[in-house]
Amino acid sequence: MHTNIPAVFGVPIEFFLFAAVLAGVALLHDHSLRVALIGLAAITLYKLAFSSFRGHAGLAGLGEHVTAEWVLVMNLLLLIVGFALLARHFEESRVPILLPRLLPDDWKGGFVMLLLVFVLSSFLDNIAAALIGGAMAHALYRGRVHVGFLAAIVAASNAGGSGSVVGDTTTTMMWIDGVRPLQVFEAYIAAVPAVLFLGVIAARQQHAFQPISKDAPPGVTADLRRIVLVAAVLIAAIVVNVIGQLDHGGPLDRVPAIGLAVWVVLLLGALLVPPDWSVLPSATRGGIFLVSLVLCASMMPIEALPAASWHVAFALGAVSAVFDNIPLTALALHQGGYDWGFLAYAVGFGGSMIWFGSSAGVALASQFPHARSVKAWVTSGWHVAVAYVLGFAVLLLVLGWHPDPAH
Repeated sequence: MHTNIPAVFGVPIEFFLFAAVLAGVALLHDHSLRVALIGLAAITLYKLAFSSFRGHAGLAGLGEHVTAEWVLVMNLLLLIVGFALLARHFEESRVPILLPRLLPDDWKGGFVMLLLVFVLSSFLDNIAAALIGGAMAHALYRGRVHVGFLAAIVAASNAGGSGSVVGDTTTTMMWIDGVRPLQVFEAYIAAVPAVLFLGVIAARQQHAFQPISKDAPPGVTADLRRIVLVAAVLIAAIVVNVIGQLDHGGPLDRVPAIGLAVWVVLLLGALLVPPDWSVLPSATRGGIFLVSLVLCASMMPIEALPAASWHVAFALGAVSAVFDNIPLTALALHQGGYDWGFLAYAVGFGGSMIWFGSSAGVALASQFPHARSVKAWVTSGWHVAVAYVLGFAVLLLVLGWHPDPAH
């Protein structure tokens, strides 16, 4: 067992390796999958040779680490690929074509659409909400969707899940660990003003780039079979998620139950409603990319982070734009001393500031490849970063920091 972690100026070398991977993704976004896989291999080899996996060295330590992470990894992969098929079902249901009749004219139509994504994500997985938002935007704007509006869709989906214990993986982790749902619900005090702020700006951006298409072709009707299938998949995911939380430690915790439930319903539905299998290659590449980054992040010695405070919570939100928020949340729960509403908002919303900072962003970028540019995302989606600071400030002023070490 390695008792001393190799470090430079007190910073474990693993962090430098992971920073190099993230820099490679940012600079070589056209080769992001290759960079992530090479980075994962490099970090794994370094851990085998010079460090340890949570205190366990060598191949045995790697085996224990993979055993601990495989359920999360497979759930993410199955959900990203499955929800890509689901989003295409929703798009082909022709509901997005009919939706403009119900939305306001001008930029306000895009604004209302972002609010719908926010609401959907409060009780659905934020990946599904983002992909459904992407499908709607593709139809509403004839495929010409501004990067700033795509960033807003991701931000709205992440914000909607930040205050709900069933809306995001990180908040579900808090709930399982004993944090009360009302403590997480406080995140909406920050998330609502953040979404209202960025929603207006992003909707105006999109309207200037490509106005909303209000006229559906004559004779278009919704495909009820696809609508029922979409609803069935989402209900299955929610039910399995809730059952797993109520029976924590049970058999569902030992398999990727949510992802499997989604695929069981999708495959059964394929007998009646053929899916568009052409989306699988790009969705699979996006899923493998995300899983590679999650595995890289899971091998970081995150115990090196400082003790809890609102300053640290704010910084964790910024770091989550480039560092997976799941191990950050796990560390925070282990440390204690956080105000969980602040942490839920920070790690939930913060990942929206860069396209690969959240699973919702990676999934949406698989639909819209032109979003896979850090420069375009940051410059066009600047309102997301400003909204993050604004929401955090509102939460701090309204409630103040009240840590709960005994959750």
